Amino acid sequence: MTYTQASLDALRQSGDELADATVATLFERGEVGTFNTLMRYVSTAGAPLPDGLPDVAREYLNATAAPPSWVDWGEMEKARLFFIDNNVHISTALSFASMPACYVVPHVAKLLSATHGLSYPSKRMAETGQFTVYLMRPDAFEAGSRFIPAAQKVRLLHASIRHHLRREGVWDVESAGVPICQEDMIGGQMFFSMLVLDSLHRLGIHMSEEGADAYYYAWRVVGAMLGVDQGAVPKSLAEAREFLDLYMIRHMGPSAEGALLTRQLIDLYEEIVPGTLFDPIVSALIRHLVGDTCADWLEVPRTPWDTVARAVPHLLGVLETIEDRSPLGAWALDRIGHLTSVLELSSLTRGRVMHYAIPEHLKKEYGVPSGPARTGRWSPPAATVPGPRR
Repeated sequence: MTYTQASLDALRQSGDELADATVATLFERGEVGTFNTLMRYVSTAGAPLPDGLPDVAREYLNATAAPPSWVDWGEMEKARLFFIDNNVHISTALSFASMPACYVVPHVAKLLSATHGLSYPSKRMAETGQFTVYLMRPDAFEAGSRFIPAAQKVRLLHASIRHHLRREGVWDVESAGVPICQEDMIGGQMFFSMLVLDSLHRLGIHMSEEGADAYYYAWRVVGAMLGVDQGAVPKSLAEAREFLDLYMIRHMGPSAEGALLTRQLIDLYEEIVPGTLFDPIVSALIRHLVGDTCADWLEVPRTPWDTVARAVPHLLGVLETIEDRSPLGAWALDRIGHLTSVLELSSLTRGRVMHYAIPEHLKKEYGVPSGPARTGRWSPPAATVPGPRR
């Protein structure tokens, strides 16, 4: 599929019909509070829906209770093994590349600043980390899993933000498109898939073509469950590169909200890093992964550790070589990676399960108009050169 300025402009006019209709009805009937209260008790797939749940919500949950029929479960298992093999690296890429990439798109940064959910900065990262862990569990789509209910709630969360911005008249749909539109949802999917793979490559992580393809495929499944138009989403890594390049060129730039969110993210991770000696490595790693231009837009401070960050791929390359050549080394590094990811997620969630509730209000001050054998290592598709913006 070829992406153009015109095709992406068209995607800016579409939201998520099913979720949008569900949320609109909940607000119209004054049932949002009831829905949020009762949905705190719905955290696993296959659990009986509680009595008193609004009818429109019950219909939505029944309609979205299963993954798309086209899922290739063999590919999903490859993706899970890829995640197990690279979990700490994927967490690093999500934290230090994917999240800052969201902030370098000004209108996305404004949207993220709009919800009460960011009243403490770890919430967004905690939700993302927990969501990814749920996705990569062996039972992600089976009864008793937490992934499907999480996906259902995130989809309604996005729809509720669209609802608020339109109802309160603070978003110019005619010029800016629908808030959290199809283009932005696909862009978010690219940040958590294609950009993660780019970051792993930049860090020197050894990946197979098969593993990279499977990881991207898993996020295609996620996109489908979050209401992404499957006729528009990139089907391959090459198409994903084309879309991501064009999307970023269309939208990336500096903003006050992006700089603030980045500062909150840096502060959060400096709190997690023991002591203060290693605090500068947080900024240095973000700058290394997103590049100097984006880092400057986000006001990421330059530090003497910037040089150290550039040496990280060499260190990881040595560890990856050990892992490739030694089954015992691979086992030990995988266990260390698993424990590191668990501790990081525990710090972010503060030991709680994230519930992805529908916000009843926006901030008042908001005012915007071990996987497959690692042979034939994966390299990112070459950058594309989009046509001139119209």
